[in-house]
Amino acid sequence: MSEAENKSKQALLGMSAKDISSLLPSCPSYVGAQIYGFLMDGKGFDEMTSLKKELRSTLAKDFIANPVEIVRTYRGKSGTKKYLFKLPDGNLIEGVYMPHDYGNTLCLSTQVGCRMGCTFCASGLDGLVRNLTAGEMLGQVIAVNRDEGGSVKQRKVAKLVLMGSGEPFDNYDNVLKFLDAVSDEKGINIGERNISLSTSGLCDKIVQFADSGHKVTLSISLHAPFDELRTALMPVNKAYGIDKIVAASKYYFQKTGRRVIFEYTLISGQNDSDECAKRLARLTSGFPSHVNLIRLNEVKENGYIAPTVDATEQFLHKLEALGVSATIRRSLGGDIDGACGQLRRRYIEEANV
Repeated sequence: MSEAENKSKQALLGMSAKDISSLLPSCPSYVGAQIYGFLMDGKGFDEMTSLKKELRSTLAKDFIANPVEIVRTYRGKSGTKKYLFKLPDGNLIEGVYMPHDYGNTLCLSTQVGCRMGCTFCASGLDGLVRNLTAGEMLGQVIAVNRDEGGSVKQRKVAKLVLMGSGEPFDNYDNVLKFLDAVSDEKGINIGERNISLSTSGLCDKIVQFADSGHKVTLSISLHAPFDELRTALMPVNKAYGIDKIVAASKYYFQKTGRRVIFEYTLISGQNDSDECAKRLARLTSGFPSHVNLIRLNEVKENGYIAPTVDATEQFLHKLEALGVSATIRRSLGGDIDGACGQLRRRYIEEANV
């Protein structure tokens, strides 16, 4: 089927059972619930064998089951996999599956590309193409869960991080719809305590999200403790400076009771000085927070250099001596360009799909 034909079809994944039923007025209401259950298990219309053959044919003709198709899998060390997904309009996105003893994690994308323009990150090199729908975000979860041999009853994806391509709060409404859908007790049912959302610091949306009733782990990409330096690395800082970010972070904690995580990518000669460590300690004092140090995953286009492992550990020790709760985040997927900051849009020709 052509991309034009696919693009014109409505995807059922992401809809509630009630919504699906409303599209099939000639069918009993329970059929919507049946289809919803099949979709959560990642099944296509031809696999919904308890439905009448005529209905399956109609569904295949008029709708798409999952709008996300796995077109290639890159296997890395320690079981890490980078998935290349194709969307109905031909756009491609990426996700990374990371197996852990405490629960297998999927890093998923929220946009095709990104317009934040962080200078050390590959995801924004091609700019923003478009937002993902809630169904396209959910589709990544369902597709990987099935590919790993999971189902609704026996999930192989237990935790989610919204840290792939895109800025989640730049796609705010769809992200909230996704959170409702993925945590639905009748569906894949991944609770919000097992979900992390990473933002570059859109403070108005952080406050709005704090008031929304959602309680995911909020990770804020700080990456520099001084406004001038952060603006050079992250242009979004022109609109949302560090003082505003800290204030929004404190508000999020007050409203949700959830400790805020500050992501801090160490770049050699940029943000790894003693002065940076001292300023970071002052910024994060006075409320429950944690600093995740990330040793830069190099992207050839920007020319930034990663600090040595020893230098990264030394910076950690400086923070700890200053009373900061901090750890060095284990980096997975670097060997397949799937680590933090390395995900980017691929072209169909490159992927041979």
